[in-house]
This record gives sequence, C-alpha cells and structure tokens, in this order.
Amino acid sequence: MTDAMVVQIVRDAFYYVLLVSGPLLLLSLVVGLAIAIFQAATSISEQTLTYVPKLLVTFLVTVLVLPFMIRNLKTFTIAIFSMIPTLK
Repeated sequence: MTDAMVVQIVRDAFYYVLLVSGPLLLLSLVVGLAIAIFQAATSISEQTLTYVPKLLVTFLVTVLVLPFMIRNLKTFTIAIFSMIPTLK
C-alpha cells in the first residue's frame, strides 16, 4: 500500500462522510437559524424552542434521505472491500 493509496482512501472517506451527513447538518442549521431569527424578531427568549423543530426536521430528513445514505455507504464499503485482495 502506497502513500497515494492511503491519501485517496482517506479523501474518499471524508467525501462520503460529508455526502451522508451534509443534508442533515445543513437542514438542521437552516431550521436553527430560522428559529433564532424568529426569536430575535419576537423577543422570545425560550431556550428550548429550537430543540423540537430541529429534532423533527432531522428525523424527517433522515427518513427521506436514508436510501441515498445507504446507497453511498454501500458503494464506499464495496470499494474498500474490493481493494483488500490487491493490498500487500
């Protein structure tokens, strides 16, 4: 195994981590920002107001994006397992 192979594997791993977790993190960020703007505009200072909407959106997005996540993780896992016989 060369240094270039290790760098490529780590690069692919980071890519798939961002690809799988990106939609969840991005939508959670958007919902949190929208609620923070709403709280600032209405002067509501309830600390727990952001948790329930973010939790619901994260759950809903996970259910909707789960096939995409599984397909990408399966592709990466198959690629890693197919490399095993070629390693020395």
